[in-house]
Amino acid sequence: MQIVVDLNRCQGYAQCAFLAPQVFELHGEEALMFTPAVPDDQRERVRRAAAACPVQAIVVGERAGPGVR
Repeated sequence: MQIVVDLNRCQGYAQCAFLAPQVFELHGEEALMFTPAVPDDQRERVRRAAAACPVQAIVVGERAGPGVR
């Protein structure tokens, strides 16, 4: 699973950091740090975090496997 965060859209509400703290971390009031490649054990937490984002700044996708175009 891969994630992309639109940092221009992100408003620093930090819902993602509360729901998936091993993937998202807020530095200061607005600087969001995140891990683009989500560990398998964090997938459900990241899905919940993306759904909870008030501005829908988080895009979640599955990584394409070999031979997939």
